[in-house]
Amino acid sequence: MSERFDLDARQVRRAFARAASIYEQHDALQREVGARLREQLGLLDASPRRILDLGAGTGLGAAALARHYPGAHVVALDLALPMLRAARRHAGLRGRRYARVAGDALQLPFADGVFDLLYSNLCIQWLADPRPLFLELLRVLRPGGLLLLSSFGPDTLRELRAAWAAADGTHPHVSRFLDMHDLGDAALAAGLRDPVLGSERLTLTYADVGSLLRELKGLGATNADAGRARGLTGKSRLARMQAAYPRQADGRIASSWEIVYLHGHAPREGEPRRTPQGQEATFSLAALRTLRQDKTGGMHRAASRHEVARDAVAWRRDLPPRAAAR
Repeated sequence: MSERFDLDARQVRRAFARAASIYEQHDALQREVGARLREQLGLLDASPRRILDLGAGTGLGAAALARHYPGAHVVALDLALPMLRAARRHAGLRGRRYARVAGDALQLPFADGVFDLLYSNLCIQWLADPRPLFLELLRVLRPGGLLLLSSFGPDTLRELRAAWAAADGTHPHVSRFLDMHDLGDAALAAGLRDPVLGSERLTLTYADVGSLLRELKGLGATNADAGRARGLTGKSRLARMQAAYPRQADGRIASSWEIVYLHGHAPREGEPRRTPQGQEATFSLAALRTLRQDKTGGMHRAASRHEVARDAVAWRRDLPPRAAAR
């Protein structure tokens, strides 16, 4: 992996909890990235029955998914309880549009293989190590299910990071984010099939540095680096940072945001799936009938991969419908 760093999970939870009541006043970028992410829903070969929105925040993404797939059971999961309380207003009458669940992305409170689609918009950048994350995400996806996510890349807020480095290089003042290649490596190592990654850079402008800082605070996107200074920043250092921040000809400031997109499928039946204990593959009983007796009682060759797949499809067709997620 590239540069190693640690994030303070408690600080992440506190920041998003504090921002819940005003989050939607500042989330224009998050809404735009979510809309672009949902343009990739055509990758699904059938309408999903169960969907997980990981890091759902105030529930706008979960509501959009529920409208797109009105027959699906959608679950909005977030680490911060105040965010889920704010999400109630988008959940429809008696929460029928989607369910709200508090949980940790590294320890999801769901059984194996229950979701057809796992969607996450600008959430996973708040985890420093993606390797256990992808193992957990693939655990709850059904075989062949789609993982669709976005994240911030390391060029995000690079102007603010450089200005703080010029004013005070002793501690990090801006959270760092994982490189696209680190995410791809972690997804492959976990067993995600045919992952596709891409990135784009968006630039937002603000009247001044104070406006940018207020927006970050309103989003809960404050500095969560474990190596940050714990005391007050101080007016003099803040003023030095603001003076070091480059300005445009019209006096406004620009802020860069690198957006990373990733999609891929969970291993299908018979394909290896990574677990903390090592690789494992799941087969139906029908698919395991790889040896056949010939007319004289001898043994035929092992069944081909295509025959195994054919038997597995027939086996799944005979299954009763799965119970609805609770």
